[in-house]
Amino acid sequence: MADVTNMDSEHAASLGRRYLIRFEEDTLRQRPLWIRLIIEFLGTFVLVTVAAGAGVINHYAGGNPISRAAAVIAPGAVVMAMIYAWGPLSGLHINPAVTFGFTARGVFPRAWVVPYWVVQLGGAICAALFLQLMFGDVAAGGNYPIAKPGGEWRSLVMETVLTAILVSIILNTATGSRSIGHNAAIAVGSTVALLGLFASPISGASMNPARSLGPDIVSTDYTGWWVYVAGPVIGATIAVLIIAAVRGLPRKEEREAAEGGDLPILGSPSGNGRQ
Repeated sequence: MADVTNMDSEHAASLGRRYLIRFEEDTLRQRPLWIRLIIEFLGTFVLVTVAAGAGVINHYAGGNPISRAAAVIAPGAVVMAMIYAWGPLSGLHINPAVTFGFTARGVFPRAWVVPYWVVQLGGAICAALFLQLMFGDVAAGGNYPIAKPGGEWRSLVMETVLTAILVSIILNTATGSRSIGHNAAIAVGSTVALLGLFASPISGASMNPARSLGPDIVSTDYTGWWVYVAGPVIGATIAVLIIAAVRGLPRKEEREAAEGGDLPILGSPSGNGRQ
């Protein structure tokens, strides 16, 4: 009887190990570019709908029913959820500055940068069009420098600092060039929310050129648009320099992942995740 029980336990443990290995293989294996582009488009659409939607709906409903805290926490929460759901598929960059950061780090194929940027901006524009058709005045969901003396340069500095923090968190929690798992989901989602809580009155805490340019293009209001391109690019560059200084150059596995290979699968017989 004891032997049967031990055999059942060993069999269950073996099945569990095989399941975990297959799950890890499926999570880490590379997806073709067309799947990645679909996810990047949908992810950016969802993010901009939520992030810009708070301002648009407040303007439409009147009385500001959505508080500033809710308006900045919501994008962080939706980013967290999407990393859990879609991170393994595309890496869930949904931000041209993040794609730039991974590329500058050397862990993302340069040939994929422009397609990623195109679908990210396309998703942001479609989200802005959706909000415009539903509620009108999508400009109410845009990001603009604070209307104070020197507001543009202060907003530029703020966007630079915020993006440097965000991209640093992303690069240090990513697997290869993808945000995967609870470490990335909780860290990145909470960072988006926390940075917005204290900095949104200055620049809107965009940290994302697509999120800002989408509503700008649809509303044709380009007030301070350059702040939301230059700031995130400079911030992402700073983040890449910081990670290079403290962690060195990418490892061989990271470079192979950037060229379309897979990261090693822990516990797999071959020691790697190639299919």
